[in-house]
Amino acid sequence: MTIDALLSLGGNMGDRKALMDAAVERLAALPGTSVTARSSFYRTKPDGAVVQDWFVNLAVAVRTEFDAASLAAACREIEAALGRDRPREIPWGPRPIDIDVIATGDAGAMTPVGGSLDVRPFVLVPLAEIAPRTAIAGITLLEHAEAAGMAGVARL
Repeated sequence: MTIDALLSLGGNMGDRKALMDAAVERLAALPGTSVTARSSFYRTKPDGAVVQDWFVNLAVAVRTEFDAASLAAACREIEAALGRDRPREIPWGPRPIDIDVIATGDAGAMTPVGGSLDVRPFVLVPLAEIAPRTAIAGITLLEHAEAAGMAGVARL
């Protein structure tokens, strides 16, 4: 059985674009997985109180034989392979790569992973670029992104 999944990628250390490209390549190389869409790169303002560089973010859609939990675990392995050391990093601080599974289901209507949709612009704007008509909680990603606004998000 395959599922569709929407992922958010970001990072603010090292060669951000190269790390995002490497992460997407590794996602595409997972067994039974294909990348079906990829957004543009976005420069985004960091969240939280930690002073740090701007992030580069993007979104991808994948079709995979993994379930949501297994896909999330594979994403953590990709992060580690690309230099992320979660136990040593500052919470909400700088990181070379972050890969989050945002929603799974079918391409028309998806369910947010964790029960609620992350409504921050750096997640929604790239997702709306690749899947504007996909509904989550009965609202399209384009509508979610418009409600969140573009504050702190610029296409590169």
